[in-house]
Order: sequence, then C-alpha cells, then structure tokens
Amino acid sequence: MTTSTPELREAETVRLVDHLAGELAKAGVTHMFGVGGANIEDLYDAVHRGGAMRGIVAKHEFSAVTMADGYARTTGRLGVVAATSGGGAMNLVPGLAEAHASRVPVLALVGQPPTGQEGHGAFQDSSGRAGSFDAREVFAPVSRFCARVDDADSLTELLPLAVAAAQTDPRGPAVLLLPKDVQQARIQVPARGAAPTPGGPTTTSAARLDTTAVSAVSDALRRAGRVLVIAGEDVAAHDARGDLAELAQRLGAWVAVTPDAKDVFDNRDPRFAGVAGVMGHANVEDCLRRADLCLLAGTRLPLLARGGLDRALAATEVVCLGPEPPFVAGIALGGNLRDALRAVTARLPPRPRPCPPHAGPLPTPMPGPPSEIRGRAVPYSQAVAAVEAALPQDAHVFVDAGNAGASAIHLLPAPRHGRFVVAVGMGGMGYTFGAGIGAALATGRRTYVLAGDGAFFMHGMEVHTAVEYDAPVTFVIFNNNAHAMCALREEFLQGGVRSDDLFARTDLAAGVAAAFPSLEAAGAGDAAQLRTALLRGNASGGPAFVAVDCDPREIPPFLPFQSFTEITENTENTESTNGTESKESSDERGFVHVG
Repeated sequence: MTTSTPELREAETVRLVDHLAGELAKAGVTHMFGVGGANIEDLYDAVHRGGAMRGIVAKHEFSAVTMADGYARTTGRLGVVAATSGGGAMNLVPGLAEAHASRVPVLALVGQPPTGQEGHGAFQDSSGRAGSFDAREVFAPVSRFCARVDDADSLTELLPLAVAAAQTDPRGPAVLLLPKDVQQARIQVPARGAAPTPGGPTTTSAARLDTTAVSAVSDALRRAGRVLVIAGEDVAAHDARGDLAELAQRLGAWVAVTPDAKDVFDNRDPRFAGVAGVMGHANVEDCLRRADLCLLAGTRLPLLARGGLDRALAATEVVCLGPEPPFVAGIALGGNLRDALRAVTARLPPRPRPCPPHAGPLPTPMPGPPSEIRGRAVPYSQAVAAVEAALPQDAHVFVDAGNAGASAIHLLPAPRHGRFVVAVGMGGMGYTFGAGIGAALATGRRTYVLAGDGAFFMHGMEVHTAVEYDAPVTFVIFNNNAHAMCALREEFLQGGVRSDDLFARTDLAAGVAAAFPSLEAAGAGDAAQLRTALLRGNASGGPAFVAVDCDPREIPPFLPFQSFTEITENTENTESTNGTESKESSDERGFVHVG
C-alpha cells in the first residue's frame, strides 16, 4: 500500500501483536491475565518485550477471566484475558458468561490455528470449516462483540470496536479471535500522531437523558413522603457513590443495597436499611412497606435482590434509574446512571432531609449448629465477626457462592473504601480466587477472598498464582467438608441428605502450608484464632491463607431455607396450641425458590 501523506511516509511496520499490546497499554491496561499456549505465545512475547503491561499466568483460563473481571471491577478499566485455542479457549466461556451477566468490561484475546491449516485437520481447529465448530458461534452469546481477525490490517478497525463495545452500556465481554499467522504478520502503523484506542479507562459518552422521563421521575420523588432507595452494582461501575449519597440526603430516604452492591453506600450510615433480597435483612421489607415510593438506582432488581419483596413492591410506586429497564413495573429513566442521578437531584429541594426511624440491618435469627458439634465448628456469625474485626477499611472483599457467602453478605459490613464483590451473574463457584488476585495485583491493596471448601476445590490452586506474584490476598476458607447448600436443599426439598454432598474431613491449612512453604498459612479452631491469623496476614504484605472449620448443617441467612425453618417452627407451634395456626410470616412472604 502506498501513500503520499507525511505521517504514513514515516510509518513503520511492526508485528500485529506488538501493535496490539501497545494499543492496550495506551488505553490504560496495566495487566494481561491468561494461560499460554502455542497459538497465543506471540502475544505473550509482545507483552514481555513491550514492558508497558504485565503478563500474569494463571492456572486455569476460567480463573484468568475472573482475574480480568476483578481487575475491571476494582479499577474501572478494561480487563484483558488471553488464551490459546482449543480447550484453553473453551475454558474461557463460563468466566465470560459471568462478565456478560454482571456487565463487566473484559476483552478476550483468543489464539487460533494458522489460517492455512484451517479446514485441513488443524489441531484445535474451531474455524467452522470441514466439520469443525465455529468459535464465533460459541463466544457470540457471552459477548457484546465477537470477531475474527482474518488479516493483520483489519485489527486497526476491529480493536477499537471491541474495546468500545466492552465499555458501552450494557457493558460486557468482547472477543477477538487471532489466528497465529495473523498475530505474527507485520502491520503498518504511523510512527507518530496515531489516535489512541477509543474507549480507554473511562466509559464512552452516554446519550442525552430523556427530559420527559427526568420530569416524571422528579415529580414522583417530590410527591413522595417516605422513599426507599435500593441501589445496585451499577452505582459502583459508574463511580456514582457520591451522587447516590447526595440524592438520598435530599430525599431523606432509607437506602438498601442489592447483594452484589454492599459497597455502594456506607453500611454504617444511619440511613442504611440493609441488603435486599434472599440474603438480606427483614428491615428492607419493613421499610418498603412503609415507603410511598421505591427508587431503584443502578439495579434491574433481579430475583436474588427482590426475593421476598414482590408483594410489597406491587403495592408501592417504583421508579428506576439506570441504563437497562427493570424487572419490575415502574417509571424508568434510562441512560447513564451518573447523569440520571445528578439530573434528578438537581430538581429536588437543596436541603437534606432526615430519614424516618427504622430498625436497621439487624441479622436474621437462624438456628445454630447442633449441640453435639458446637465445640468442633465455628458458627458463621462468629467467623464473620472475626473477619470484620481484622478487615482493613481500604481492603477489597470478594465473596464466593454457598452458605459461607450468604452469611458474609448478610453479616459483614462492606469496607468503607474498598469493593465488596459478589458474582451473582452466573454464581459460579470458585470465581473469587482469580478475581481477588486480579484486584490485588491491579490496586496493590489487601484483598480478602471469602469462600467455602467446595469453591476451593474447584479453583483454589490459584493460590499458587498469588504466591508466584506475591499478591496481597488473604484467602479465608470456611471449611464445612461439604457442598453444604446442596445438602440443605436435599434435606428441605428432597426428603433427606445424600452422602455424596458430604465429604471426609480435610485439613486444608496443613495441605496448603505443605504445598507452599513461603505462604502464611494457618488453621483456626475458634474466632479468636481466626482474627489473630488474619491480622498476621495483613502484616505480611503478601498472600495469606486461613481455614476455619464450620458445620455443614448450620443454616445460613438465606430466605429459601428460612421459609422452611419458619414452616417447621410454625408446625410445632400449631401442634403445641392444639391446632391454633401461627404462620403469619411464612404466609406473608411465601416460599422463595432460587436455583
């Protein structure tokens, strides 16, 4: 290709992978996470040679995606993951599905066999030719943008499109498929004056707000006497915590949060009502019943966030601010959340209003462990209290799925200056191990991973990655030697516990300490020992690992299980009062089915 322009007369040719790495660095990307392989090794070489980004090698591609996910959630920047073809590429899918469902901006760079071998029996062929499956059809449903880079020159067009798609509402993953020969090809780029890749560390500009919708929402808020705000993860994604707090003050509102958004409002503020939904606090339902209006800010209110609230929501006026329509009926103001919060706040009286009295996020009383095992297991409430006592207020917290996760969401206040992340998009076990490492490496802050032993056995060997890169991550494993949530479902829903979800006892702390001699690893027999071990980990500077024994039969604060405990208690009350029924709570809230 020839040209007479001065810029291109001075152009140079570089490998496509070198150009790609350079453009990502210009866009503010500091780390690339992944697992190597023959069809992605050239990109790793470019990252190593370039030096502007750090290449992090994970133990599994799922965890590599969650590292990029945790990086994105804590920095607001684009997370980048790289993987080779075949099984490596397919291992990306569940992690990308979580990022898609949770609206996390991630760019996946996926190696492919050389183009000349496709359709001719290439190893790990996923071109769609000669009977092979087409990788584009696999990745398209879990991405906002998916394209194959068929030739080197097309990257200059496809990369900006992919980055913009990942960072434009609704955010999510973008995928570029990179054949090996295309990665190695040389590309002509301007020596100077090149425009940076669009959609860097900040979000692409949003469209103007609908003024009619702004007026309708503002009018509804001015009419309302008592307001309950339920805030979601989009508040964090759009860096709108201050805007949310200002609006709550102007309204004199109570503020609840969704399970994946505990950090978007100060949990110690007098206005804080608690967590909404199936892992939440009864006070939220009480405030909703007393409210004239419910304002959803940055949440569509999916089932996990509205479980137990449907009847009260149906009797309350609802307005919603956020880029996507809610799952409940109400007045919706779409567009950029931060712009919407500011536009509505500007139309309210300027003086703060006190919020009405409320009970606050009192823990839900749940049955304790059976008496015969109380001396050998630490109750969740005590274990979480020990975590709270040791947790730095600028730390990040990543909470995994399961009984331990439900307890942490219900009981642990979010740190004042850090993220509190729960991956409820897909709810995949083991998400936190990679995500916590990605967050810690990106920010340099102490990061806590709270997970059960089931999640550890899935992806806990990423502890090795934390050790290799000296990441400041504290892994807290609540070990009940079971898939305990499954066991409780079997008991409540299927007439008994099957032994296949109960495991033989495992000493995780001893095993991890033996595998990684340099790791600060300990077992905790009680809450005091847990707190001491956590404080020691905080002081270490690098990774730490603490395991605490819990009971698989302890019922967590999880509304579907609470429904059954209430039914059992009410049945006993009915029998003891000769047929007089006492089941107001379970009738009022109804059974909530999740999963």
